[in-house]
Amino acid sequence: MPFPSLLAVFAHPDDESLSAGGVLAQHAGAGARTAAVTATWAEDTQRAAELADALRILGAGEPRMLGYADARAPQSAPGSVRFCDAPLDESVRRLVRHIRAFRPDIVVTHDAYGGLTGHPDHLHTHRVTTLAVEAAGLDRLYPDTGAPWQPSALYLATHPHSAAQALGAHLVRKGKAMYSVPDEWVTATVDVSPWLEQKIGAVLAHRTEVERGALPGRLAALPPTDRAKLVSTEWYIRRDLVRTAVTQIQLTPRG
Repeated sequence: MPFPSLLAVFAHPDDESLSAGGVLAQHAGAGARTAAVTATWAEDTQRAAELADALRILGAGEPRMLGYADARAPQSAPGSVRFCDAPLDESVRRLVRHIRAFRPDIVVTHDAYGGLTGHPDHLHTHRVTTLAVEAAGLDRLYPDTGAPWQPSALYLATHPHSAAQALGAHLVRKGKAMYSVPDEWVTATVDVSPWLEQKIGAVLAHRTEVERGALPGRLAALPPTDRAKLVSTEWYIRRDLVRTAVTQIQLTPRG
């Protein structure tokens, strides 16, 4: 059975690599069409150039950017509104255009918590993506953005309680809240260790974040064995969008 085409939708440059880099590399390596939409940062910034490098490593094409400003970095898109402050209908329309242009079988995005850190841009990306995957299939919504297209499923990148504590010690700054979900909510646990080189390479391609000691930088500072343990599994919650859909992320059993 061929791997489904996959569109990843994440808030910032580096989220695609950290949250779904393994699955993107897995699907691209199997010959599936893959791409990523990034909600924040402008195309002419250094972060966008680093995103392009990361996507090349993952086999996910060229950056597709909504062009909004990061909630905590106004220099990310000078003259543009913060993503969290943009009119919801406008943001959904922009994303629907990308979904209809790419026509993915599945879409991957942040969970409703916005991942371990709960960043406001992550939360808003979840909201916008959830609305956009539904709207993309309705012919009377945003008719100027292309022919309707309904993905089969939405996958939410998440972290189960059982793994969160170990991960949080390395990935969440001390004193910050950490968000995870009950283990039974997870519907796809993916061993991405065969694609670890691509995933870590893509994370480290976000050089600005490495240099300033953000999450890619904290991962870069770890011994390779510890780093591999932290990023070799990805967890997802599946939401079916078509009742008869059978498309599913391909799982690689652990030995």
